[in-house]
Amino acid sequence: MGSGESAAQSPLVTHHASRITAFYPALDAILLLFILTLALQTPVEPDFGWHLRTGLDLLQHGWQMPTTDPYSHTMPDWPWVEHAWLTDGVIALIYRGLGGAGLLGAILFFTAVTVGTFAAATGPARADRTSRLIAVAAALWVARPFLGARTQLVTLLGFALVLWMWHWSREGRLERRSVWLWAVPPLFLLWGNLHGGFTAGLFTLALILVVSAAARVVVVRWPEVAQQLEEPVPAWPQIGCLALAIGAATALTLVNPYGWRLHQEILQSLSDRFMLETLHEWQPLSLETYAGKLYVGYLVVLGAAMGMGYRRIEPVRWVLLAVFLGLSLRHWRNVPFFLIVSLPLVAEMLAMIATRAMAWMPAAARHSRQWGLAAALVVAISLSALGPEHLTRVVWAGLAAEEFFHDTSYPIEAVQWIKANRDQVGARMFNEYSHGGFLLWWLPGERIFIDGRMPAWRIDDRRIFEDYLALTNWDPPALGVLDKYLVDWALVTRDGSLERALGGERGWRTVYADAKVRIFVRQE
Repeated sequence: MGSGESAAQSPLVTHHASRITAFYPALDAILLLFILTLALQTPVEPDFGWHLRTGLDLLQHGWQMPTTDPYSHTMPDWPWVEHAWLTDGVIALIYRGLGGAGLLGAILFFTAVTVGTFAAATGPARADRTSRLIAVAAALWVARPFLGARTQLVTLLGFALVLWMWHWSREGRLERRSVWLWAVPPLFLLWGNLHGGFTAGLFTLALILVVSAAARVVVVRWPEVAQQLEEPVPAWPQIGCLALAIGAATALTLVNPYGWRLHQEILQSLSDRFMLETLHEWQPLSLETYAGKLYVGYLVVLGAAMGMGYRRIEPVRWVLLAVFLGLSLRHWRNVPFFLIVSLPLVAEMLAMIATRAMAWMPAAARHSRQWGLAAALVVAISLSALGPEHLTRVVWAGLAAEEFFHDTSYPIEAVQWIKANRDQVGARMFNEYSHGGFLLWWLPGERIFIDGRMPAWRIDDRRIFEDYLALTNWDPPALGVLDKYLVDWALVTRDGSLERALGGERGWRTVYADAKVRIFVRQE
């Protein structure tokens, strides 16, 4: 089957599959509502607090970046590089500009980024609108552990835009193809300041360049192969243009407040074996969790659909799918990248299944209105599974954050007590890793022990993440870590080994306790 025949199939897929939508547009409307509901998430991401605090402090200091860490007392001399500084600033502008609705504005910002990401990801799909919406809804359901107030979503948007630009550089109007490629460097100029995940975009473009060049060599050597390919093979001038665009994009990522130090910090983090082996998001896929099982289910259904009718030869798509599938299985953090890469294929498989169903069951085609109603009801039932409480909680979090956090595991009650009794605690705090960002947000000016920025930070014998794990994961805890960092008060979670150890130490006394945490102060 040649590429011309493949292009001719697209209208057929769209015609049959879209008949449901034509007769019952409520299906698309409910799907869109379902997508928006999934994209709206409460701000419970542990790192959101320190990103917001960083942005607010940037605004307060006229966008001047600190040269060393201003937030911890354990690593105050660390040359901190904040690779999402511009995103932090944007969040802070929204948060401060909207006053009492500022947090809701930040939630809506991340919702828009999420929806934009998955909408852009389906752009290259040769499928109808309904199939695209179903594919997005399915991918978002699987991606729920990665949604919310996460700056990584900015990288996912950039990643989707790179794939979208590459698609149009191959299949858009001939006179505009090079324009799409030269839009890549400005994208990376912005991306390099919004989030350090721009490296994923450069890696993807490099993969595309290598596979495209290899495909060009093959079709030049064996012209008959070109008739078997289902995706356009770029000519050498276009491949050269892509190489130049990648070079320019790489150079422009150096235009940031830190220069080459940004790249050095990213490389250091990605090569830190201890961090990669310890943090959950860098662990291999696990079937012990519901999220892991759901992702495997997604892969199984996609594989079955491809086995039913996917026969196209598409070298670039094959390589991208294979590489990002392998990366997602190796590191849980990479699952959203595969979801984005696979979205166009999922939409096309859905359109193919709808087309074949119409062909196999002519009676179903004559009753497409009823089928559309049934499909809308199924989606509506799925939407109700989230419950109206979900949207209520999002609005509650956005407009009454302090009250909302009482209903979470975050120690907002302890924060309120600390604000009212600051003289009863010390100057050098110990805090849990997952609470660091939250405490920076709610206790401005307070220096913390550790937060999500610090797993790869090391200076001499101060290996803060390893020391933290020795204090919290060992049984008995290595209480000498508290002496090492001169900690004089500690906010620890209840029923842990550290709480039990400090509770049995004569040198520590309890000054506050609730169902979530307990505050200890070192005795004179």
